[in-house]
Amino acid sequence: MPAEAPVILRVAVAGPLPNLFDYLPPPAEDPRRLCPGMRVIVPFGRRRRVGLIAECTTQSEHAAERLKPIEAVLDPRPLLGPRDIALARWAATYYQHPPGDVLFSALPARLRRSEPLLEAGEAGWRLTTEGRARAREGLDRAPAQRRVAELLLASGQGLSRGELKQRLGACGPALRALAARGWAEPCPIESRGHVRERLPRAANGPMLNSDQQAAVGAVQAALGHFRAFLLEGITGSGKTEVYIRLLLAVLAGGRQGLVLVPEIGLTPQLQRRLSERLCAPMVVLHSSVGERERELAWRRAAAGEAAVVLGTRSAVFVPLPRLGMILVDEEHDLSFKQQEGFRYSARDLAVRRAQQTGCPVVLGSATPSLESLYNATSGRYGHLELPERAGNALPPRIALLDIRSQPLRAGLSPVLARLMGEQVADGSQVLLFLNRRGFAPVLICHDCGWVGECPRCDARLTLHLSANRLWCHHCGLVRSVPTLCPGCGSPRLRPLGQGTERLEGELRNLFPGVSMARVDRDSTRRRGALGRVLTAARQGEIQLLVGTQMLAKGHHFPRVTLVGILDVDQGLYGADFRSPERMAQLIIQVAGRAGRAERPGRVVLQTRHPDHPLLLTLQRQGYGAFARACLEERREASLPPFAHQALLRAESPEAAVAVEFLAAAVEAAGDIRGTQVQLFGPVPAPMERRAGRHRAHLLAQSGRRPALQRFVATWMTAIRGLKGSRGVRWSLDVDPQELL
Repeated sequence: MPAEAPVILRVAVAGPLPNLFDYLPPPAEDPRRLCPGMRVIVPFGRRRRVGLIAECTTQSEHAAERLKPIEAVLDPRPLLGPRDIALARWAATYYQHPPGDVLFSALPARLRRSEPLLEAGEAGWRLTTEGRARAREGLDRAPAQRRVAELLLASGQGLSRGELKQRLGACGPALRALAARGWAEPCPIESRGHVRERLPRAANGPMLNSDQQAAVGAVQAALGHFRAFLLEGITGSGKTEVYIRLLLAVLAGGRQGLVLVPEIGLTPQLQRRLSERLCAPMVVLHSSVGERERELAWRRAAAGEAAVVLGTRSAVFVPLPRLGMILVDEEHDLSFKQQEGFRYSARDLAVRRAQQTGCPVVLGSATPSLESLYNATSGRYGHLELPERAGNALPPRIALLDIRSQPLRAGLSPVLARLMGEQVADGSQVLLFLNRRGFAPVLICHDCGWVGECPRCDARLTLHLSANRLWCHHCGLVRSVPTLCPGCGSPRLRPLGQGTERLEGELRNLFPGVSMARVDRDSTRRRGALGRVLTAARQGEIQLLVGTQMLAKGHHFPRVTLVGILDVDQGLYGADFRSPERMAQLIIQVAGRAGRAERPGRVVLQTRHPDHPLLLTLQRQGYGAFARACLEERREASLPPFAHQALLRAESPEAAVAVEFLAAAVEAAGDIRGTQVQLFGPVPAPMERRAGRHRAHLLAQSGRRPALQRFVATWMTAIRGLKGSRGVRWSLDVDPQELL
């Protein structure tokens, strides 16, 4: 009888390595115990590396005697299942990224190293023996501690931190005070799993209108098989309530739900609403969650114990053995696209994962991306529409305010200032949007014309007056503000233009004594600062809100009756062909903060181009008509979604080197591209110099996605073999969302 073929383990190693590597099982290990998804220690060159088994086979391009054995197996069971590995490997192929990097990015940070698994169970608290005996009578003057003690006493074995926070809110100080008395102590809490009898009923939710009912019914009919839906609902139309009803249906069937949001700032409010209505185990995954807590949450999801996973971009890779539905909120948001390293789109991978799993995926937005709208109108996605605001709320009126020849104070026109005064006097809230933080975008010398420029970027330094610093918002360079002009020695240095910091100062002069808050990356750096401001605004404690796009997305301010948008013109003539689309989405998102309750809302757009056709279409006919006009322009120009793109970026300390590398890449394309792929470039990037490096672009485009994919796969092999590929920092971005 022929000898049985040896088991070959294909192992992924993190790094810029385009291949998997073949190894033999450890001599003392039963090969049948080794499965894809387990971490291992492998000899790699002169070092030892952590690897992940991606495949078990009996075939290898190398003779078995030339293969080295794995040195150690780190996990008793696979961390990733077959579907998780298949999704990661598909993403590696589609986005042309090393498979090891992709597979390891699906793991929590600790598990990307050789760290052991954390002990099972969640971190929690319980009462000590003394605490159980004395807590009832000894806490009459400490009501917060008493509430915590009573809850822990009733639980018997203790409660997890997540359960304590869900039931009592922020109770850390009370827990620490009980621990100082010796009455409470931290402990691991065994997971309670997925308890079906704890599932909620929707009786405490609002009644659905006919459009919401139709949307819920359409998706429920698709449960159990793949179907992609675009849920297009105007701001305030009740998309979140539709999400909740769909999750209730998924949980009732014993399945898990994955909810993706674009930014951390949107997570707390959605978590609060889901927790109120879904009495089922839920975990939250984003970068602000501690490493240990995030790993434990990841493991609960992977074990099927967490019924709902709420997370940002990377949560699309979380293992979910009972996945029943994926929801992508604000699907148009650029934050779903990773812009560095592994440049994937979480929205697009969510669709692929749903297809792979056989479950529905819902992409929700008030301002859908043109790609999703095209997929909906062409029949690839189901199109669900919520055209009316929920309850009695009315849509805001949008007005274009011509500011040509008007005197502006920190970017604020007299007309808008007057309208603000009327609303403030009436006790209403006002929101001003300016998507530029800092005091002023430019510092200039009044005598010689010197301008504060970044020595490392083709950009000007932004003045931050409160910190007395000049900041480059592109590379992070920080310099002190000079007292004299570096060019001529004049003391007459003047700020030019306006940012949120300058606008806030002007408003304090115009409206003394009025409660006010600024919301941008500078004012919300401290932990919890954003949440405190948003809570105060929702409760009506702040009358004037000034901020960047951090204020634009998903927040509910029921007393805001006036929204002022100070500078929309930069989006009309941007270097990126997507600039008008981004501008319109931002305008509609910001406008949606007005008139959320019974009070009517008004939106004022300051512009120097009040006759621009796209602005007029947006104002008079809404986002749908605007999007249709943009799609027609894209069709005529053969731009996405009517074409598919891959952008090859190169950068080097010397401008010529980057361009020469891309020119060599054009030559390497040769006959590979055939007649269906076009190459444009190489050209310098719109911002040619950034962080001291010169950047250049080469764009590949095709009307057929499969043709582009075939070309790119072969092209990348040729590019890696170019002599200059190691002297240049280069990357490929498939389906790029920014061309800057």
